Amino acid sequence: MMTMAPVLLSLLFLLGPAFLQEAQTDHYSLTYLYTGLSNPSEGYPKFWAVGFLNDQEFFHYDSESRKAEPVGPWRHVEGMEDWDEESKLQQATEDIFLDTLQDIMDYYDDSNGSHTFQGKFGCELQNNGSSGAFWKSAYDGKDFIEFNKETPAWVPLDPAAWNTKKKWEPYVENVKEYLEEECPDIMQRYLNYSRHILDRQDPPSVAGTSHSNIRDDVIILCQSIHIYPEGSGLKWTLDC
Repeated sequence: MMTMAPVLLSLLFLLGPAFLQEAQTDHYSLTYLYTGLSNPSEGYPKFWAVGFLNDQEFFHYDSESRKAEPVGPWRHVEGMEDWDEESKLQQATEDIFLDTLQDIMDYYDDSNGSHTFQGKFGCELQNNGSSGAFWKSAYDGKDFIEFNKETPAWVPLDPAAWNTKKKWEPYVENVKEYLEEECPDIMQRYLNYSRHILDRQDPPSVAGTSHSNIRDDVIILCQSIHIYPEGSGLKWTLDC
């Protein structure tokens, strides 16, 4: 009967230098996701915000705690952010966000059930120096409004969004400045503190098990966790 040793050795070999050479980080991104609920279920906050560096969550805020707090390995990074100030910023954002959700519900005269308003914005930085930015929102899962930084202007994607556009239009230049200047600066500052986390190229933790069935077929299961960096893949071979 086949043993696990040749299989796991083959897998671990493939997760060595060749794995690290193929998995190179070629870009960085800073993304914020906001969610507001008009009638949250028990145990859910009315509003929460999550920040991501690349695909890794680095802070969380919700309307229950009213605190922005680092998560994961960023709990151990000192000086990256003034979390008391960040909490105040997220509290102000929460108020604006939930007010906008209420405006939309008033427009549609619909206070029944639970409705959601979501926002996603941030910026990206390529290794070649180019950058990009985005800001868009959705109501009940459908596109609602997005920011065009070239015009610049808010672009309504829903009838109710015209009212939101009127409220947000006076701050168009502020939003453009944030996306094109402040966001990349913030991301660069964050990278100074946490690039070593994002650029991790450690082989993942691998665990394997096997068992045979009544036909003496061997079934092999492999689980891998803690894969860095983003977009990395795994390959394995079976040496019979």
